[in-house]
Amino acid sequence: MSAVQELTYAAAAALALQQAMEADPNIVALGEDLGRGGVFGQYRGLPQQFGPERIIDTPISEANIMGAAVGMALAGLRPVVEMRVIDFALCAMDEIVNQAAKNRYMFGGQGRVPLVARMPIGIWSASAAQHSQSLEAWFAHLPGLVVAVPATPQDNFSLLKASLASGDPVIYMEHKELWGQTGPVDTTLDIPLGRANVMREGADLTIVTWSRGVAPALQALEHEALRGVSVEVIDLRTLWPWDQATVHASAAKTGRLLVVHEAVQVAGFGAEIAAHTAEATGCRVARLGSPRIPVGYAQVLENEARLSPEKIAHAAKTLLDRA
Repeated sequence: MSAVQELTYAAAAALALQQAMEADPNIVALGEDLGRGGVFGQYRGLPQQFGPERIIDTPISEANIMGAAVGMALAGLRPVVEMRVIDFALCAMDEIVNQAAKNRYMFGGQGRVPLVARMPIGIWSASAAQHSQSLEAWFAHLPGLVVAVPATPQDNFSLLKASLASGDPVIYMEHKELWGQTGPVDTTLDIPLGRANVMREGADLTIVTWSRGVAPALQALEHEALRGVSVEVIDLRTLWPWDQATVHASAAKTGRLLVVHEAVQVAGFGAEIAAHTAEATGCRVARLGSPRIPVGYAQVLENEARLSPEKIAHAAKTLLDRA
């Protein structure tokens, strides 16, 4: 079989988990709806192959699921914790913040919590405010956690494998509307956590984004507002650790940095990237995120919170036009 396959974002993750579980009997998965392959098909085929002892259907109690996973990890297993969507993970914040993130530090390295918590982020069409949040900045803020935000099927395969191999708790944030996206996946390609992907090279402006922001950022380059402008587009891939060297080198070259994310702009992780890069390089910076409003159910309201190529192009043009 060829090492390169055309896979959906969901199938790429399922394949990565399958291969890891075949190689390591200590990897288990637990959460709601796993027995039917997951809400988005991201566990399809795995219950049949590994059985209920390793693909574990749980009651509807996120605090219980996460607490059990932390205990499993401390006892030597490597659990994959399915939260269904990040909005539901808020019921498990104590176990994440005070147990998983802090255990290694508080016990001087004697305890390790090598779990992967899958928390799909982002706007989910017509699902309104309680099912459409992008809360990655919450977790990037917490010492002790790794935060991954894959944007493509290849990244969802390679970053999930890297996360499963990590000895630390990883908050793994797939986007709710990327599951059906297809693309080539090289199953031999290793992508380390903390390495960004330069999607397009340019000389006039740097755009840094991640997850669902990547596609509209690339589409924005075709907008008439950016005609004749050479734009570098960087997919960060992980928010912690984030690839400071790649971003700084690009911003130093172009002199301008626009950070784009679907999350609310106020106190979003884009502010950290912008401030850190401006301090390091002296570049001009701007941010584009969602307004500080709940995501509406009506499409006209939902669109106010969505990124679009037009919004990105106009934000980029505004930054370019600044004296």
